[in-house]
Amino acid sequence: MYLKKIFSFITIIVLLAGCSSEDLDVEPVNEFLSENFYQTEDQVFAALVAAYDPLGWTMAFGNWVSEVMYNEIRSDNAHAGGDPSDNDQPGWQEFDDFRNTNTNTVTHPMYRRFYIGIFRANLVIHQPEITSPIVDRYQAEAKFLRAYYHFELFKHFGPIPVVKDLLSPEDTGLARNTLTEVFTAIETDLLEAINILPTSISSSEAGRANKGAAQALLGKVYLYWADLMNDDVAKFDQAAEQLKSVVESGAYSLVDDYQALFAFGLKNPVESVFEIQKSNLWPSDWGWFEGIEGNGITQLCGIRGLCAAHPEYQEGWGFMLPTQSLYDSYLSDDTYRRDASIISVDELTQDIEDAEGFCDVVVDQTQSNPIDYTGYWQEKFPNFLAYQGNNVNGGDPNLTKDDNIYSIRYADVLLMLAEALVRGSGSEGEAMTYIDEVRERAAGPGDNNDNFRTAQQVMSDEAWSIIEMIWYERRAELALEGDRWFDLVRSGRATNALFAGDDIRETNFDENQHLWLPIALQETTVAQNLTEYPDASLFQ
Repeated sequence: MYLKKIFSFITIIVLLAGCSSEDLDVEPVNEFLSENFYQTEDQVFAALVAAYDPLGWTMAFGNWVSEVMYNEIRSDNAHAGGDPSDNDQPGWQEFDDFRNTNTNTVTHPMYRRFYIGIFRANLVIHQPEITSPIVDRYQAEAKFLRAYYHFELFKHFGPIPVVKDLLSPEDTGLARNTLTEVFTAIETDLLEAINILPTSISSSEAGRANKGAAQALLGKVYLYWADLMNDDVAKFDQAAEQLKSVVESGAYSLVDDYQALFAFGLKNPVESVFEIQKSNLWPSDWGWFEGIEGNGITQLCGIRGLCAAHPEYQEGWGFMLPTQSLYDSYLSDDTYRRDASIISVDELTQDIEDAEGFCDVVVDQTQSNPIDYTGYWQEKFPNFLAYQGNNVNGGDPNLTKDDNIYSIRYADVLLMLAEALVRGSGSEGEAMTYIDEVRERAAGPGDNNDNFRTAQQVMSDEAWSIIEMIWYERRAELALEGDRWFDLVRSGRATNALFAGDDIRETNFDENQHLWLPIALQETTVAQNLTEYPDASLFQ
C-alpha cells in the first residue's frame, strides 16, 4: 500500500511536469463553480430551490427525520409503533421512551438537515453578484427559510449556534447562543422578509413563502419567546400583532369540512398558510435519501397488518400510533374532528362491511409492536389505495406518495392569536371569537351556528379557564400534525402530560434532561465549544 501511494504521487508529479500553465488554466466546460455562479437571476433561483429542498426531507443520511413524527411520538399523543420486536427503527423507539442519548441514530441527521438548509439559504443571501427586484425577493425567501430552519433547530435542541454567515471547514469554534440571541436573529430575518415578500403568490409558485407565511411564523416565534421568557406580555402582544395581520389580510379562511383537509389529492387549500410540497414526479428510491420527493410518513405511519379488502386504504408500516390518552381527550361532542384524526379497528371493520368485503382478520395485531399497540392509527396522512396508481416515473411506490405536509394552517393562526390575546394585554372576548371559528368548523361541514358549543359554553360546562380551552383546542385541532410536544415544552406542561401516560415514560422522563435533544457526539467532538445539552444560563 505504501509503495502504491509513492507511485501514485510520482505519477502525478510527472503528469504535472508535462503540462504548461496554459494547459492547466482552462475554463470549466458545461459546469458552474462557486466562482462563476450567482451571476444571473436564473442561477440565484436555482440556489433558492436548493435552499427549500431540505424542508421536504422525510429521510436524511439513511434515517427517517420527520419533525411531525418526532413531535407526536415524543408527546402524549403517539407512540413509536413499528413491528413486534419493539426495536423497529431503534432511534424512534428511544425518542418514544426517553432513552435517547447523544449517539441516537436520528439526532445527527435531524441536526445536519436543518444546518444544510441554513447553509444553502446563506448562499442565496450572500453570494449573488447581481441586484434586481426579483433577486431581492429570492433573498427575502432565503431569509424566511433561514429563520424557519433556526426555529426548528431551537425547538428540537434548545438554544443552538446562530449561523448567518458562510462558514469554512475551519470554523469549528461555534458555541450555543442564548435564547434571546437565537430569537432575535430569527426575528430580524422575518421582519426583513416581510417587508419584501409578496402578499399573494400564484398557483405555479405553491410552496414558496409569502408575506402571510412570514408573519404567521413570526407570530409563532413571538409566542414561544414570550412563553419561555416567563410569560412576557410585550412579546405576546407582538405575537398578536403579527397573527392579526394574517387574519386581517383576508387571504386565508378555514376549509368548511375538517375531514376534507386530509382528502386524497388535496394540495394548498385556502386554509394553508405554509405547506411543504411533495411530488410523485421524481423516481424516488432507497439509493438517495435526500432525493426522496414523496412523503415517507404516508407509508411509514399507515396501518400495519391491514386486510387487503379495505375499500380505501392499503397497508402501511404502523408507526406513530395514537395513544388512548389522545383518543379519550376529545370532548363527547367533538367526534367529527376526532374521527378525522384517528381511526379504530371498529371503524375499519365497518368500512369493509359497508363495501361488502370480507376479512378473517381486519387488522393482524400480531404484526404490530405489542407495547405500543392501542387499536388506533393516525388518519391525517392516510395511505390511500389510490396511491397505487400514483407512481408516475418509476421508483419505489412506498416513497412516491405525494401527500403534502401542512406546516402552518389558518386554524393554527386563529388559535395562536387567541392565546396571544389572552396571555398578552388583549381581550378575552375577542379571543373567544377566534376559538369559536375553529370550534364551529369542527362540528362538521355546513352551517353549525346552532349545533356546536361555544368556547364560553364549554368553559362553563367543563369548569375550564380560557387558557385551558385554548390548550384543548390546540390538541384537538392539530393532533398528529407536529405541534403537541413543542406546545407542552414551551408552556411547562410536559411533565404533567407525560406522567398521565404509561409507566415507561414515567420511569425514564427527566425534565432536566429530556425537554431538548442532545447535540450529537459527532458534532461536539469536532466543535468542542458545543455543549451536549443547553444549560439554564442560555435561557435568557
